[in-house]
Amino acid sequence: MPKWVKFLLAVLLLPVCVATAETLWQVFRLGAGSDRVWIPMLAGAAAWTGVFLLLPKPMLLYVFGHELTHAVWTWVFGGRVKRLRASSEGGHVLTTKSNFVIALAPYFFPLYAVLVVVVFVIGDLIWAWRAAYLPWFHFLLGAAYAFHVTLTFEILKTRQTDITSQGYLFSSVVIFLGNALVLIFGIPLLTGHDLFHTGIRWLTNTHDVFQRLARLI
Repeated sequence: MPKWVKFLLAVLLLPVCVATAETLWQVFRLGAGSDRVWIPMLAGAAAWTGVFLLLPKPMLLYVFGHELTHAVWTWVFGGRVKRLRASSEGGHVLTTKSNFVIALAPYFFPLYAVLVVVVFVIGDLIWAWRAAYLPWFHFLLGAAYAFHVTLTFEILKTRQTDITSQGYLFSSVVIFLGNALVLIFGIPLLTGHDLFHTGIRWLTNTHDVFQRLARLI
């Protein structure tokens, strides 16, 4: 897809970004009372933030996760990974398939947070971890998501070929929508709210934004 087409698509998606931001705010408000979820998650996020600010940044761990995310989404789209290299200085993955999702996935898909969820779900199914370790799950999830956010911001301070190859506006829109949708559908799963109605809320807000825009035009 040419960059100019991606630019036009990004412009058309800007109202969706507005609706998504509105939905995210509503989801946060609905889940605000779930102290058993938020307190350990915020504690985990705070703990990681302290590590991030005070200790050397674990760039090797981040870069490996970054390149592995490219690989995971390549597999999702039916491609193959020929080579993966990661170091604290940077990394590279050679694949047989590429698209904008594969290119931008590391900036919105929190791989280590997803791994925390997968490990806990498996442990709960086998050893019933929920009763004893649920607060620790939320703590680690908060830390893992904060790891994703802080180090993604850190790496975006330098020029990223993933971004330049897709165009800055298009990349910004995809990264924002990807991160926001992870939260919009992840928070209800954690706080026990209806996921179906969350999706309906997002679609309704999107429809309303386009209607408001149409009236202005």
